[in-house]
Amino acid sequence: MPRPSLRAGMSQDWPHDPDGEEGSEGRRKYGHAVIAKKVDDEADFPLDVSEFVADHGDDPVRIDHETVVPLRDIFAEVDADSFDGIQEMHRALGRAMREHGFWAYEGAEASPPEPTDA
Repeated sequence: MPRPSLRAGMSQDWPHDPDGEEGSEGRRKYGHAVIAKKVDDEADFPLDVSEFVADHGDDPVRIDHETVVPLRDIFAEVDADSFDGIQEMHRALGRAMREHGFWAYEGAEASPPEPTDA
């Protein structure tokens, strides 16, 4: 599936450096990991998605070595109003990222296996 229109590289309109400590930590963290560090798995849940996006929507999320998108673009594809726990958020976020071209997986398989709800 082709990626949606994504902003590439750094831009002057980011609220902070996409590769600074608030972003991808010098390109050590990408995509899902950048988003996960914005929540506390105990204190922030249940999590209201619209409040989270209002607070962090303009934050840059590095998808791969050349692509950075605002967090709100990723959450626009998440089909939930709230999450009761971090695992629920991770499953929905991962699914949305894979289905809408925000998952830069370059492993041996064409696509990673779907997580199970075990």
